[in-house]
Amino acid sequence: MDASVDAFLEMMAVERAAARNTIASYTLDLDDFDSFVRARGQTIRTADAASCQAYMASLATAGLSARTAARRLSALRQFHLFLLREGHRPDDPTAQLDTPKLPKPLPKCLSEQEVDALLKAAAERPGRTGVVARAALELAYATGMRVSELLSVPRSAVGARADAMIIKGKGGKERLVPLSGAAKEAAAALLAATNAASRYLFPGRDPRRPLTRQAFFLLLKQVALAAGLDPTRVSPHVLRHSFATHMLARGADLRTLQVLLGHSDIATVEIYTHTQTERLRRAVEEGHPLSESWRGGRQG
Repeated sequence: MDASVDAFLEMMAVERAAARNTIASYTLDLDDFDSFVRARGQTIRTADAASCQAYMASLATAGLSARTAARRLSALRQFHLFLLREGHRPDDPTAQLDTPKLPKPLPKCLSEQEVDALLKAAAERPGRTGVVARAALELAYATGMRVSELLSVPRSAVGARADAMIIKGKGGKERLVPLSGAAKEAAAALLAATNAASRYLFPGRDPRRPLTRQAFFLLLKQVALAAGLDPTRVSPHVLRHSFATHMLARGADLRTLQVLLGHSDIATVEIYTHTQTERLRRAVEEGHPLSESWRGGRQG
C-alpha cells in the first residue's frame, strides 16, 4: 500500500491515540479503497472525486449497511484531510460526498408487565427509600416526565386533591399532565414522609437541593434488580419511552403524545409509530399463514 497510508495510520496512533481496533478498521477500509481505485487506473493518493463517488456507490450496490458505508467514508475523509494538511495533494476529493443516511434507532422500552413488576418492587421496598422509589416511578410512568423535570418538581405541584400537575420543561415551558390514582397516592405518601421544609418533592440529603440524578439512578437500578429485571435496561429515559409506547399502543394519538411529552415538534414523537410498526411486522411474520416462518414450519 502507498507509504502515505502508513504515515496516516502512524499519525492516528501517535497523535490521536486511536484504539488498536480503530487502526485495524481504517487499514482494512483504506486497503479496500486502494484496490478499487487501482482497478480504475488511479492510486489511493491521486484518486479523484469521481472515483470516491463511484466507490461509495459500489458499497451500496454490494449491499453493505449504511453504518458500514458511513464508517468507510469517515476513513476516507480522515485520510484525505491528512493528505491535504501534509501537502501531498491540493484538494479533498471527499468534500462533496454525502454521508449515508443512518436508520434512526428505535426507542428502548419495557413491556407493560415489566413496568408492573418494577412498580410492585418499588411499593414493596421498605423504609423511606421505598416511599421515594414508588413515588418517583409512579409519577415518571404516569406522566412521561424527563428525569430533570421529575427531580425538580416542587412539593406545591402535588396536592392531596390534585388530579393534574404542571411540569416545567425545556426552555421554561410549562405543560399540564393528568395524574393517575396510583401516582397521586404515592405522591401523597412521599409528602407525608419527607422534610416539609424542602421546596422539592424529592429532596436530597441537603433539603435545600433536589435528589441528585446519581442517587435516583442508583435507586432505580436497585428496584430493577428486586423486580428481576436487567438493571442495564432500566433508566428514567426508558420509563419515558415506555410511557409513550404504551400510550400509543392503547389508542393515544401523536398530537396527544407531543403535548404530554413536552415536544415542540410532532415529528419528534413519530419514532414511536415505527416501534408499533415493527411490533406489528413481527406479529405478522410469526402468525400470518403466508409468512416465511409459517411456510417453513409447515414444509418442515
